[in-house]
Amino acid sequence: MDDRCTHPVYSSTVTSTENPSSTPLDQQILIEGGGDQYGGDEYGASLTRDTLLPASVLLASVVGHHSIDAPCDPSQASQIPTLLHENPVQVLQDGQRLLQLGLTHLQNQCYSEALAALDRALSCYTLVDVRDGQAKVLSLISLATYNNGDYQNSIISGQRTLVLANELDQHTIAIEVLGTIGNAYRHLGDTDRASHFQHESLALAQRIGNHRGSMAALNNLGLVFKAMQDYAQAIFYEKQALVLARSLHDQSVEAQVLKNLGNAYYAIGESEMAIAYYKERLVLVRSMENPRLEIQVLKHLSIVSYSIGKPTEAIDYTRDRLNLLRALKDGVGEEQALRSMAIFHESLGQSYEAVEVHQCRLIVARVLGNASLFLEVQADLKRLFCNLGAFDLANLVSQESLIWGER
Repeated sequence: MDDRCTHPVYSSTVTSTENPSSTPLDQQILIEGGGDQYGGDEYGASLTRDTLLPASVLLASVVGHHSIDAPCDPSQASQIPTLLHENPVQVLQDGQRLLQLGLTHLQNQCYSEALAALDRALSCYTLVDVRDGQAKVLSLISLATYNNGDYQNSIISGQRTLVLANELDQHTIAIEVLGTIGNAYRHLGDTDRASHFQHESLALAQRIGNHRGSMAALNNLGLVFKAMQDYAQAIFYEKQALVLARSLHDQSVEAQVLKNLGNAYYAIGESEMAIAYYKERLVLVRSMENPRLEIQVLKHLSIVSYSIGKPTEAIDYTRDRLNLLRALKDGVGEEQALRSMAIFHESLGQSYEAVEVHQCRLIVARVLGNASLFLEVQADLKRLFCNLGAFDLANLVSQESLIWGER
């Protein structure tokens, strides 16, 4: 598939997986952060069934061994007993089900729903005084609150978790929550505290030989120093994280770290090094068959290639990006990629090719029902037609713009 127009079918309410920016293309800051659904920068708690405490351990601490293998039923799980003596076994079962429900919501980036379930799970574990369960749930509440952008409350929940984790010698939980607290402080602009908590996380992980914890802390320290604009230190820590990610065969974290290294090198003007890391990431995410991450890295490669005077390569990367976006039926993302494509063609003096691309943008604007976007593209077309001396076509564009403007 080339970059010429097809007739896409999109929902008018489509939410793009791209990241819009009003910043000129050659000045864009490469987007970072856990909210980037094409792949965040940070590495936190593993959101898998492995994060659940063994049911036998939880139950044995209160009432002996009982099975809690029944599937999670959210409607039943919301009915939490209010008195411990009514049915302590059921309280533990509800707590475990709610914890699993919270994890599922967290994996699906439904943070408000995750917090609702985890708060109820915490009530269950508090009722039966299972402190291990309280510590685990509190650590996940801190993580969910952080991902929801509520950094102050993430820190508060994290501090509560640390008290319990230290009392119970739950080192893995302590490592994770120290990282979460550090990330929260970084987002609040308190890089000194952020660095302190990430170093604490790293020291504890190294002391007990927790390589995954060390990998997370090293990556997060790289982000702290990048926030400080100390790019040499950022690269120093990210390279150590990369070694660990590869030794642990953790492709997801490796992809994150390669992105962070590329971004750091781009920030200091070493664009060729940035491209080298992005290309490594491109090979990796293609092997992972993750089109959303592939779209992100193709976007980064096109931006950096264009910034160093290689618009032809930028066009090639953007064409691949367009094909993926069209396969995902991401109309908003397609329009943004087409916008970039037009800029690249114009920089090469290829006005006719730019006109074709803008005509593709018009089709997308119509399908999305976005009148303001349609008028914006019409203005671009009118400008290009005037530059080409095609004034009759420019007038036709103006007339159609008037029709849309009256809608």
